[in-house]
Order: sequence, then structure tokens, then C-alpha cells
Amino acid sequence: MDWLTEPFAAAFVARALWAGILVSCACALAGTWVVLRGMAFLGDAMAHGMLPGVALASLLGGSLFLGAAASAVAMALGVAAVTRWSRLSQDTGIGLLFVGMLALGVIIVSYAQSFAVDLTGFLFGDVLAVRSGDLAFLALAAAAAALVALPGHRAFVALAFDPRKARTLGLHPRLAHTAMLGLITLAIVASFRVVGTLLVFGLLIAPPAAMALWARRIPAIMLGAAALGSAATFSGLLASWHLGTAAGATIAAAAVALFCLSAAAARVRDLYPGAAAVPDLPGPPELPEARSPRTEPEQEHEFTR
Repeated sequence: MDWLTEPFAAAFVARALWAGILVSCACALAGTWVVLRGMAFLGDAMAHGMLPGVALASLLGGSLFLGAAASAVAMALGVAAVTRWSRLSQDTGIGLLFVGMLALGVIIVSYAQSFAVDLTGFLFGDVLAVRSGDLAFLALAAAAAALVALPGHRAFVALAFDPRKARTLGLHPRLAHTAMLGLITLAIVASFRVVGTLLVFGLLIAPPAAMALWARRIPAIMLGAAALGSAATFSGLLASWHLGTAAGATIAAAAVALFCLSAAAARVRDLYPGAAAVPDLPGPPELPEARSPRTEPEQEHEFTR
């Protein structure tokens, strides 16, 4: 028991644990929709697109959170503009802006080399440096994510299944998509201080993906993802303390390891004859099975019947 509790007797590790739990809750609400709608590339681009805002905020002495949020919003609006005003696909627009924003951030960093250490913390996280004020901010971010996710749940579900059906039901799919982007942006901005932008998808993607293999309802996926993210935070901090590894990277690795265990267990489950079916989650519509052409005797028999 001492081996389990010793790390969390330190105040900074306890704060890191609470920060990871709050981030896991916010990432569970946003990451579920990222997984169900296949928006991981967009989320990754938004995470890296925060670099110019963070670099400018560090250069001017402003708030890193505000700089990151402004840059992520600019990234999302840019993707929407490129997709709407050109014939390019959304993936092409995401790729172009991803490279452009990342290059702009590197240029700003190269201009002011004095905060290279802060850039390392931005990329890889510094969960052990979380302060009490950061915990208050993360709590507000998790509450704001809940205020967006709960009222918009019905519209998000319809948007994930069929945007045309959502429009027919009067659920305003464009507005719902914008709100979903805001939810993802909020989770990413709140998480980059804990695990960094390069590792944020350990908590944003892995726990919801692991629960999607078992849960049959979207709220169950969110609750399970929050629990798995919290477990990854606990185990990651524990391993980091005893092994002397980077805390943020260890948390993200633990989240991915939990997904691998979940996927392996789901594979074993599906090998048994009475295994439960895979959850009925949003995805591309299934094409009708191809039928082989009928022979003339079969056609004649059917006509006789």
C-alpha cells in the first residue's frame, strides 16, 4: 500500500492527479464525438495549430490559455472557410492549415529563442507543475464542456448518424457542428498544459475508443472514458514516480495501453460463440448485399408462385 500511496503524499503529485481527472472528464465529453465521427485528424491539426497563439502569448507576456484558444479557433474557422470557398476536400484544407499554422509557430519561436524551455513544456506537457489556480481553470473547463455537451447531445447524435436527417428534424447541423468544434477546442486547450499537444490524444482518443468496444450507449461511453482516463492518470503518475519517467508522456502511454488491453479483451470476447455484438454506433451506412443473378428456372419458378 505504501508503494501505491507514497507518490500522492506529495502535494504537487496530488494536484497533478486532480488535474488529470478533470482533463479526463473534459476529454471524455469531446473525445467520444471525435471517435464516433472520425475527426481525429482535425483534432490533431487544431492541437498543433495552437502553437502560434502560445508562442505569441509567451513573447508578449500574455495568458497561454487565451493564446492557445484564439489560435485553435482561428484554425477551426480557417478549415471551415477553405472547405466552403474552394472545391478542396476537408482533409486537404486541414492539411494545408496544419502545416501553415505549425510553420508560423516555429517561425515565432525561432524569432524569440528565449522561451525554448516553455515550448518543450507546451509540446510534452508539465503536469507536475500544475498549481491550484490551474485546477480551478480545469474545473471550469470541465463544467463548460458539460454545459455544451448535455444540451447539444440530441443534435450531436443526429449529426453523427445522418446530417441530412438532422436538418430534416430541425436540429441545425451546421450550428451543431460548430458547437462540437467548440467542445473539442475547449478540451484540447484545457489539456495541453497537462499532457502537451503532442500527447493530448492519449486522453482524447484512447479512453473513448476503448469504451466504444464495450458500451452500447453514448453516455456510457463518456462515463467509461472518464473513468479510464482517470485510471490512466493514476497509473501514469505512479509509474512516473517509481521509474523516473516524464509524467505527461507516461499518462498518455498508460491511456494507450488501456486501449490495447480493451481491444485484446474485445477480440477474445468476439471469438466465443455467444459473444455480445459490437455496439451499434454511428458509422457509414452499410451497402446492400450483392445478389447473384438468378437462373431462368428460378425466375420461372418465382413467376409461377
